[in-house]
Amino acid sequence: MVPSRRGDHPSPEGTRHALLAVPIALIVIVTVVDILAPPSVHLGPFLVAAPAITASFAGPRTTACVGALAVLAQAVVAAVRTSLIDLNHSFQLITLILMSAFATFFAARRERRVGELTQLRSVATATQEVVLKPLPPRIGPLRIASVYLAAESEAQIGGDLYAAARTEQGTRIVIGDVRGKGLEAVGDAALLLGAFRGAAHRQADLSALVSFLEGTVSSNLDNPGAPDIATEDRGEAFITAAVMDFPDDEPVIRLINCGHPPPLLLRRGQVSPLEVRHPAPPLGLTTFVETDLSPETFGFEHGDIALLYTDGVIEARDQDGTFYPLADRVAGSASKGPDALLAYLRKDLMGHVGGHLGDDAAMVAIERMLPPSDPSPGTDAPDQPRG
Repeated sequence: MVPSRRGDHPSPEGTRHALLAVPIALIVIVTVVDILAPPSVHLGPFLVAAPAITASFAGPRTTACVGALAVLAQAVVAAVRTSLIDLNHSFQLITLILMSAFATFFAARRERRVGELTQLRSVATATQEVVLKPLPPRIGPLRIASVYLAAESEAQIGGDLYAAARTEQGTRIVIGDVRGKGLEAVGDAALLLGAFRGAAHRQADLSALVSFLEGTVSSNLDNPGAPDIATEDRGEAFITAAVMDFPDDEPVIRLINCGHPPPLLLRRGQVSPLEVRHPAPPLGLTTFVETDLSPETFGFEHGDIALLYTDGVIEARDQDGTFYPLADRVAGSASKGPDALLAYLRKDLMGHVGGHLGDDAAMVAIERMLPPSDPSPGTDAPDQPRG
């Protein structure tokens, strides 16, 4: 899985230290100007902004210290201009002390909320590792790369899914997209992934595997004991999916497409969609129509790359409403291999949408490598990444 580049951003601790200069500078400026201002001018009330600003990014201890510094500065102004017992300055000091206490209290509440959010993020990360396991970089003769991009910045996983399973004859891969968002979509994704991982190596026929997945999804959607939340929407729930078989001893792909965007085949700079003649309905809907779950076969030679993706990729829009032209963007980038291809697509896609996706997006790139015993002349060994 392509990692996010977190090291490019400054650390939160360094950011807080930089921001702390703002309230301190405010205290210094207000104090100096207030001392030098005419007797009729009073700038002391502006000092309350210092602890208020600090509470927005720092903890209660730092906020209390800044508040104490602001109170001290107000006392210095009072002593220089009149006296500490002057009625005007006394009220300013009392008000500043109370407002600093309020700011400290809210800073403590904010820090507690941040701690809870951090804990939730760790749970989300653990959930992602269990539900959406990273794909291995090599499975048999295949080299694989994957990337998941969540639409929400705080989310780690949504309704998009992918998984791979090793069988005696080859490798099976599924990519899918659950209709809807939120916890229900995550639950449906986990259900399908669990069913695929459990049955992929036991079902000898790809059609039987997809039939099993359909039965699992349909039985869950029709479960009378399911929660009552959004009952009407659950009746319309479904999962688009593309289930693929990559035999070790044949240069082909066997594909059953259940309402999912067609994978792209990248071969010698050319891009062609793997359009099936008889697509099946999405999982969860096949029980309502007569469905042919027979796989269709496509050539998949050594050096070819199959690019799987969800609709969050091709439906991503720029500011002008233009969809992301995935096929055009990958045409000249396949020669670098799956990892470099997805790294490029990730950067290019986020640039196209201005850094914010409207829907979750997932991509998987699969390359068939040359057999170790039969390298072509003038090429690198199969374990050497190209580019």
